[in-house]
Amino acid sequence: MINKMIDKGLTVSTMESCTGGLMSSVITDVSGSSEIFPGGFVTYSNAAKIRQGVQEDVIGRFGVYSGETAAEMARACQDSYRTLIGIGITGTLGRKDPNNTDSVPGQAFYCIMIGEDKNSYELELDNTADREKNKRLIVSDV
Repeated sequence: MINKMIDKGLTVSTMESCTGGLMSSVITDVSGSSEIFPGGFVTYSNAAKIRQGVQEDVIGRFGVYSGETAAEMARACQDSYRTLIGIGITGTLGRKDPNNTDSVPGQAFYCIMIGEDKNSYELELDNTADREKNKRLIVSDV
């Protein structure tokens, strides 16, 4: 997939929470990816997401763990890096997040924005599974 993007000159950026930068790592594992990937953000806290351009009212209205926030994360990294494609990933992979009441362990959301076209997804994961396995499942689904 990354090689096809390189061939077409498509650009992509990421804003990740629960995957902790794994999506960015997978992209940059491919030689030549610097042609299409200017950078990404790992925004684990709500404040970090807001600092990078996620609208605070979206988190307030829909919760940090929502398709709407994943879409806002995708838009924010797209805007920041001026890429055609933005990928936003958020979710809870371990125990319930005491800082966010909308936390549902084993639930993840991601959005792939291509221009203005929004493609949002929700995943239900086995919360008893290894955390690293769940991170890899999310990234492989994207």
